[in-house]
Amino acid sequence: MFAACSRSSNEKADSTPTNTAPAADNTFPVVVQLDWIPEPEHGGFFQAQARGWFAEAGLDVRIDQGGANAFPMQKLATNQANIAQADSTNVILAIAEGLPVVNIGAVFQNDPSVLMLHAENPISSFAELDGKTIMARPEWAFLPYLRKKYDIDFNLIPQNFQVANFIADRNFIQQGFYIAEPFYIEQGGAQKPKFLYAWDAGFDAYTVICANKDWAARHPEQVRAFMAAYIRGWEDYLYGDPTPAHELMKQVNPRNTDAFLDYSRQMIIDEKLVIGRIGGGVEQIGRVSAERFDVQIQQLEDLGILRPAGKLSADDVVTTRYLP
Repeated sequence: MFAACSRSSNEKADSTPTNTAPAADNTFPVVVQLDWIPEPEHGGFFQAQARGWFAEAGLDVRIDQGGANAFPMQKLATNQANIAQADSTNVILAIAEGLPVVNIGAVFQNDPSVLMLHAENPISSFAELDGKTIMARPEWAFLPYLRKKYDIDFNLIPQNFQVANFIADRNFIQQGFYIAEPFYIEQGGAQKPKFLYAWDAGFDAYTVICANKDWAARHPEQVRAFMAAYIRGWEDYLYGDPTPAHELMKQVNPRNTDAFLDYSRQMIIDEKLVIGRIGGGVEQIGRVSAERFDVQIQQLEDLGILRPAGKLSADDVVTTRYLP
């Protein structure tokens, strides 16, 4: 199975599908499968929905919330969803297994999956993780990458999607999502954690929008209209008033609080996740690079996760034909 989400959460996810758009006449239906419960990482979707920009583009968009068992790749492959959010590593591996999916744009230019440590923890580099214990998703491709690149080994505790252990143990090291867990850690009385970023180790995945490949090829105009509205939604969410998206997120996921939504959105802005940390700007929203996908494919091949070598190239896993 491919992981449905790329990080943990302090709250148990409800994977019940939720229709956040009313039915509309003479519009083109699009079902979006989220990787997680609605949070600011989905700001582009919810701002475009709340502002009416999907409807303006002639689309009747339904957003189904995700969770630990959302399985967006499988839902795309079986036509239960048309578009989904995932991390690029999972999409590449799904394609290698023969699933008819393709990356069509970026959510985040850099996947914000990180290793979290207490502020006072003396560890400051990946090499110092040798012999330590880490809580993380066992299937996270970054873990074997770390072992190989730094010639280290560490003990692994499977992710439990909670931060209680981290708060209680000053030496605890845990995988987290940069824009979510720190809020709950601070709420639990600990200092804001420090982070070891996967991209600093050279493992630079995207958070992506992907689609059923055949469905997208049959409806290119509608997919382009969707992506244009989505990108518009992100720009407005980041630089305008996020209230429309936040109110809709709270309707779908009542556990969202204003404090968490504001915190997480600001983390996205501060780390320039949507526009890119290096030379990014609003023109970069949604953009993907074939060169970066080639690098990630090579890394997965080198780790023996993607076999045989040469099975896939960037042309097999990503397209820019649907971007504005």
